[in-house]
Amino acid sequence: MTDTANTTQADYWNGGAGQTWVELKDLIDLELRPLGLEAQAALSPRPGERVLDIGCGSGETSLDLAAAVAPNGSVVGADISRLLLDLAAERAKGRGLAVRFLAADAQVSDFGGEPFDAVFSRFGVMFFSDPGAAFANIRRSLKPGGRLAFVCWRPFEENPLMKAPLDAAQALIPPLPPSDPLAPGPFAFADPERVRGILGGSGFTEVAIRSFDATVGGWTPDQALLVAQRLGPLGGMLRENPDLRPKVLAAVAGALERFTGPDGKVGMPAAVWIVTASAP
Repeated sequence: MTDTANTTQADYWNGGAGQTWVELKDLIDLELRPLGLEAQAALSPRPGERVLDIGCGSGETSLDLAAAVAPNGSVVGADISRLLLDLAAERAKGRGLAVRFLAADAQVSDFGGEPFDAVFSRFGVMFFSDPGAAFANIRRSLKPGGRLAFVCWRPFEENPLMKAPLDAAQALIPPLPPSDPLAPGPFAFADPERVRGILGGSGFTEVAIRSFDATVGGWTPDQALLVAQRLGPLGGMLRENPDLRPKVLAAVAGALERFTGPDGKVGMPAAVWIVTASAP
């Protein structure tokens, strides 16, 4: 066990950020589902296994995993946000799946004490304030030979999903402060060598990292604009500068048109890493 609690992220995800994800859960799942499914395929959950889902959010991934390990397996969905866990528990009602949701900080929790066959995460591991401590703790939660698989973002510049709206608004907004590439956040694991070093230093073996590209979203134009203005760096800037919203949103709406298909739905290119590893 480590005493390095991730209190800053706990405050963040139990406040406005968590509430935003609750409100946009369906649109966010549309965006992230194909990326998460690729990582689940890499994990290859098997019937009868016990699986831990780190950063389970509103529960979609935990329910998918629980269906994969049924009828005799089980899933623990762990998240630092009680707001999202309440939603996850509500979504699980009546599904008849062996899934339990747990409020837990991956840097310090024992996740109930019983070891797991596998650990999964869909974009839930980039927010650790001490990733070394978190992954060492996660590795201890696995049985010998247990498997880890997660998906995380490649660099911001490779992701029009988030870059295109910000580029469209760039001339209309104040300069954004430079970001720390190692700070907890969506792109903290953009450097695959950093990821490899963290996992190796935390006791994992057989670390493999591969790129995966997909078109995600499938939103209406209005839905795509809503996601662009509520999430990511553009969302934060608009909350601080509400007077700029009309001009910025007009520019972003224009930029999103080039990602709109013949069916009228907006699909955005996304670039991620699929990461796998094993516990010795």
